[in-house]
Amino acid sequence: MPTLQTTDSRASLIKSDSSVTNGEQSLRERALKQIERKRRFLMRASSCGVATVVLVAIWAITEYNNAGGWPTHGFSQSSSIPHVWNIWIIYPVIGLAVVLALDAWNTFARKPISESEIKREMDRLSDTR
Repeated sequence: MPTLQTTDSRASLIKSDSSVTNGEQSLRERALKQIERKRRFLMRASSCGVATVVLVAIWAITEYNNAGGWPTHGFSQSSSIPHVWNIWIIYPVIGLAVVLALDAWNTFARKPISESEIKREMDRLSDTR
């Protein structure tokens, strides 16, 4: 029967019988770490989404007041033209998108370091001496 053990503020289910091998345990630990990384990514993605919505709302309110109304003549880099909104909002939104894309790559595409890579690097370092 499985028992619940808490280690390092993480709950993990460990089988009480001896049928779990080291390979299965290692695979289980890697899977648990990947699940945690995905959950952290989803929280960061949600935070970026909320931050973007708040930033765009602040931008829209200030531009509405500065330009004297809704943009009837489009957008520009100058906010002194009536009814034309300054387009500065694209820079922080693009910045957040790039940061989120890098975080997604780190979470989903980056592979963990394998034993063969460690051995290859150790061999390379020992050959340079």
